[in-house]
Amino acid sequence: MSKQNIYDDGTFFEKFKSDRSDELNFNDTVETPIITAMLPDLAGKDVLDIGCGMGQHALQYSKMGAESVLGIDISEKMLAFAQENNAAPNITYRRLAFEDLDQLTEKFDVITSSLAFDYVKDFGELMKGIYALLKDSGYCVFSMSHPMATAWDGVYDRYTRTEQGERLYANLRNYSIEGVRHVRWVVDDYEVYHRTLSTLINAIVAAGFVIEECEESMLPEEFIRAHSDKFGGLIHKPEFIFFRCRKLS
Repeated sequence: MSKQNIYDDGTFFEKFKSDRSDELNFNDTVETPIITAMLPDLAGKDVLDIGCGMGQHALQYSKMGAESVLGIDISEKMLAFAQENNAAPNITYRRLAFEDLDQLTEKFDVITSSLAFDYVKDFGELMKGIYALLKDSGYCVFSMSHPMATAWDGVYDRYTRTEQGERLYANLRNYSIEGVRHVRWVVDDYEVYHRTLSTLINAIVAAGFVIEECEESMLPEEFIRAHSDKFGGLIHKPEFIFFRCRKLS
């Protein structure tokens, strides 16, 4: 399995850090409120955050009462930022790719991930690995790019626009062709894996999970129209998809 580590690319990391520092960014404005609302009660729970990045979620879970939080990521730059800016006594950060989950010996009450699973080659094996790390009745709550977003192959623009730049509708192409996508996003040859919605659902169920909730990214229409230059595309297609899954005892 390939282990993509795009976030240790200096150009990509600095652009990502700059985007996250913007008061209105997709992570904090769109993703975090939805995934937070889907979480179970974290009080006294042992939590694993896969692809923890800069550690914002790990610190959030610590403040929500988690007994312990283990954040894993393959990026040294991300982990260094997390340890410096989002540390707490009950948070441990560890460099580990999600392809190597079988190296973990701990068991967890809750496993989370924020927009990291787009980079995994074998989503089904990932879900089986997560299932094995959960305690009975444990939860896996995660977000990832929506299949309508990962279908983009970079050949044509994501949207058809007016001459003034207003998005008229989203362009969907080659949705049914699954596999790796190589596109230009900040750097050349940015790589993600595209899967259809049915492939995601079937992989989750095949791993043994019960899907308790699924959400798609959205904001209030009036907010989108007030910030249409940044969030206008959400009217036409969701950028992210969210699942809350449970391992039954």
